[in-house]
Amino acid sequence: MRRRKAPVREVLPDPIYGNKVITKFINSLMYDGKKSTATTIMYGALEAIDKKGGEKKGIDIFNDAIENIKPLLEVKSRRVGGATYQVPVEVRPARQQALAIRWIISFARKRSERTMIDKLAAELLDAANSKGASFKKKEDTYKMAEANKAFAHYRW
Repeated sequence: MRRRKAPVREVLPDPIYGNKVITKFINSLMYDGKKSTATTIMYGALEAIDKKGGEKKGIDIFNDAIENIKPLLEVKSRRVGGATYQVPVEVRPARQQALAIRWIISFARKRSERTMIDKLAAELLDAANSKGASFKKKEDTYKMAEANKAFAHYRW
């Protein structure tokens, strides 16, 4: 175990929207240090959402998507007397955001649209409308926590 808690690194807000969540999203989207490519994809997706989204702006849909995908509960394995239980625990806010970003990006990459910009835009729109693969992942996580509610007393 760690001796001390790891320091939380603050990220700078992105230059266009002034939003730290977008910066974190871009950093998660990035492969092999190619930040400019990730930035192009992110802003391209937000522009595509602006065109498709109707009356709502891309940044608003992005924020709605992140909020809709954030999980409230998850299960953690806990070993008690030779048996392993899936114990439901509440998710810290920082982890909620990290999981939401991770799920949206991973499911966007698995989509069948042609470019990553289109994939990401479609996944963000789906997430904002409470549908799509990333929303299903959140629902499945919640269902698993609900199913294992009986083991909640094993929390630590």
